Amino acid sequence: MHRYKFVLTRPLQFLPVIFGISVITFILVRLIPGDPARVILGARATPSALANVRAQYGLDQPLWLQYFYFLKNLANGEMGRSILYKIDVLQLILTRIEPTTALVISSVILSVAIAIPMAAIASRNSGRAPDHVVRIISTFGIGFPPFWLGLMLIILFSVQLGVLPVSGYGSSIGDKLAHLVLPSLTIALSLSTVLTRSLRAAMVEALKSDVATAARARGMPESIVFWRHVVPNSLVPTINLLAVNVGWLIGGTVVLESIFALPGMGQLLVRAIFSRDYMVVQGVAMVFACATVLVNFIADIVTVAADPRVKL
Repeated sequence: MHRYKFVLTRPLQFLPVIFGISVITFILVRLIPGDPARVILGARATPSALANVRAQYGLDQPLWLQYFYFLKNLANGEMGRSILYKIDVLQLILTRIEPTTALVISSVILSVAIAIPMAAIASRNSGRAPDHVVRIISTFGIGFPPFWLGLMLIILFSVQLGVLPVSGYGSSIGDKLAHLVLPSLTIALSLSTVLTRSLRAAMVEALKSDVATAARARGMPESIVFWRHVVPNSLVPTINLLAVNVGWLIGGTVVLESIFALPGMGQLLVRAIFSRDYMVVQGVAMVFACATVLVNFIADIVTVAADPRVKL
């Protein structure tokens, strides 16, 4: 159990990271051009009306005092009140967290489901035609922007074939899953190219390892050697790579939720930026930051559990 001592100390190391993210987010949000009060009241608002709105939301206070109130709200489990939606920010985020969570989880599952077979084909045929084909596909896949890929999938599966919905989220479970197919596939096709290259390299090395050689010497068939010894030993670096790409994955959801009109936190963030809704932008950014830190923490635990040689 001494290998898991980092579980007790690692959360303490995350506190400065979260604090730094909160400072950067607070400053960058305030640098967005425009006045939230004027966005609410319109271009013809009187100076007194603008002053009243700024006072109502604390926008007339010094920046250091606004940040102090922001930290105070966080300590009390609150994130302030949305200027645009007129409700508590945390409550607003909770209503949008399901589509984003479902999108991220389904995208990761699809990415792994695509990457493992492709990497297996490439590594077992290293240096031959199937390997070259997989490497070419993964190389070209890295260059395709997710938003362009999403639009192409909409044209193919929704406009041309008419088999999948274009946008929205639906109400029933089946309807929600149908609406998640295209955005999840868009992210998965982009992310799986990176995972495939890493997993292929790890599998090629594992095929030459002493463990694989010993298994062959005991008379094990090559397929059993591959799936029982090579694949498990190759997944550890892929887990770490997947955790590192969580930030990119979350950034992808922000763009794709707007393209596919998914009512998640990414779409909420985009609307909050355009409406200068400072509290919502800060709240969503903090949730994304905490989610990224949590996923990396879980990845560390899984890595240590999967490989006894790893110590953190």
